[in-house]
Amino acid sequence: MTTTDNALFTSASIIETVTRQNYPAGTLYVVATPIGNVADISLRALHLLSLADAIACEDTRNTAQLLGRYGISKPLIAAHQHNEREVAEKILQRLQAGERIALVSDAGTPGVSDPGAKIVDAIKLAGLPVTPLPGASAAISALSASGLIHDRFYFVGFLPAKAGQRESTLREVSNVAASLIFYEAPHRIIESVQAMLAMFGPARRIVLAREVSKLFEEIHRCPLSEAAAWLAADSHREKGEYVILIEAAVAAEDDQQTEARRVLTILLEECSVKQAASLAAQLTGQKKNALYQLALEMKQDAEES
Repeated sequence: MTTTDNALFTSASIIETVTRQNYPAGTLYVVATPIGNVADISLRALHLLSLADAIACEDTRNTAQLLGRYGISKPLIAAHQHNEREVAEKILQRLQAGERIALVSDAGTPGVSDPGAKIVDAIKLAGLPVTPLPGASAAISALSASGLIHDRFYFVGFLPAKAGQRESTLREVSNVAASLIFYEAPHRIIESVQAMLAMFGPARRIVLAREVSKLFEEIHRCPLSEAAAWLAADSHREKGEYVILIEAAVAAEDDQQTEARRVLTILLEECSVKQAASLAAQLTGQKKNALYQLALEMKQDAEES
């Protein structure tokens, strides 16, 4: 069997798996669509879109064009930010009649800085099933290529357009011990980066991910002090949608941990580790085992220094 034959066999096996899966009627299917490259759609999503009785979408023109690329034609329901509650009732009625309805946005995953959350909420409140078909997400794609090492992230989405509100939002998340993820439009990218520099300081790292998955994709990481210069170096960098990531704030020790260290520092000058932990537990009300571990670490650090 040649490599080509093997690839075709594998594809056929995958398609069989997709088509054999059960797709219950009376279900809302939340379907992720490509954020740029039209090839970034799953076989499962394509199969479901071909099964659906109708597709609720952010912009019927954009979705019709996208579906046309895959040879799919379906009735479309306009479901945008201005009519979500109203259209949710219509979708609910169709689901109750046993139809399969797919929900998509113009690009990416519905409900993530895109319309869709209110529709899903209404369907869930009515007790009907909602099934996600995962796929493209600009935020997760940019995070995966950022190299920011942290086990948590905090998705902020789009910042407010007004300077005062933007500053307030940035202040709220400035000390969050997680990688921060923002979306930003090209015409506000410079002022947003300047606001981040003022709020987070020059040393904190930023990742500027432009046009993720598209032809002119750029993903650049640098200290915040260098971000404005990078944007200014090429006029094209003020075009295209951005994902901005800011590295996590260094978490400060909480008050309880700080007090434990203060007490143990004094006690370790006169007591053994075991005695210091026991006395510290009585003085602070904290657990002796945790204090014993902390005392051991402190004593080891002192000896090494």
